[in-house]
Amino acid sequence: MNGNAEFAISVRGLTKRFGDRTVVDHFDMDVPRGSIYGFLGPNGSGKTTTIRMMCGLLVPDDGEGECLGYDILTQSRRIKEHVGYMTQRFSLYEDLTIRENLDFIARMFRLKDRASRVDAALEDLDLKDRADQLAGTLSGGWKQRMSLAACMLHEPSLLLLDEPTAGVDPKARRDFWDEIRRLSAKGVTVLVSTHYMDEAVQCDFIAYIAYGRRLISGPAREIPKIIGLHTWRVEGGDISALEEELRKDERVGQVARFGPVLHVSGTDKMALDAVAQEQMKRGTHEWTAREAGLEEAFIYLMAGARDNFAGAGAAR
Repeated sequence: MNGNAEFAISVRGLTKRFGDRTVVDHFDMDVPRGSIYGFLGPNGSGKTTTIRMMCGLLVPDDGEGECLGYDILTQSRRIKEHVGYMTQRFSLYEDLTIRENLDFIARMFRLKDRASRVDAALEDLDLKDRADQLAGTLSGGWKQRMSLAACMLHEPSLLLLDEPTAGVDPKARRDFWDEIRRLSAKGVTVLVSTHYMDEAVQCDFIAYIAYGRRLISGPAREIPKIIGLHTWRVEGGDISALEEELRKDERVGQVARFGPVLHVSGTDKMALDAVAQEQMKRGTHEWTAREAGLEEAFIYLMAGARDNFAGAGAAR
């Protein structure tokens, strides 16, 4: 292998078209080794297609790059040897037990000491007590854990997770992320596509993707600052009427409703602060300045994104 030792993935200009639609449009990205990198965006935004191209699993129509030191255009087979891929839908055999499924995967990878590798995977993911249970009888959380065990059998350097916690309960999601952080601490690079905000904050880095374009990327905690977004939290009575009023105020960039609370945001701090001061003088609601979070940043970015599939009819 060669390439930049600092990055697990480094790509430039990745582009993918299906018919006359460009689903990924000249995408650039550097993914630090050992990081958890989140791809955040609405359904149909090109997250999965982008990740597959970055890792040599899908051939781009344009662009170039390296993954784990291998060329994504000419050395895709070598890349696949070092990648674990967990799909959104459960893709293992429901009429086999957990152990049988893992043994089958180990055979496919032609792993040496197959039985001991399977035993180790069962132990690592706390599946040992359920090893002889049919996969089809597992809950969503246990299927997820089993899928992760299958992905890690061959000890990949890069783990791809496509909407990994869709349809599982909150506890299972927390347990899953504990495992992901443990793997990252061992040096495994993790790429995860998600549209859950509480998962986005688990990532070291985030790329916001909308309709095939990267809107912004960087360390997760710095995304709102990179945008320059400022936020006020507002609570009090008759919040709906105030929400409607603020949406008509040109000095306000966006108004996001969170139950009985409004998050009022914008990139012009002076103008936004003026709105807050005027409202506070009325004394009808409590206004509190707060740091803008990832959710406000996400809403702000999505509001300005253009859907390149608008009017596409049956296009997906």
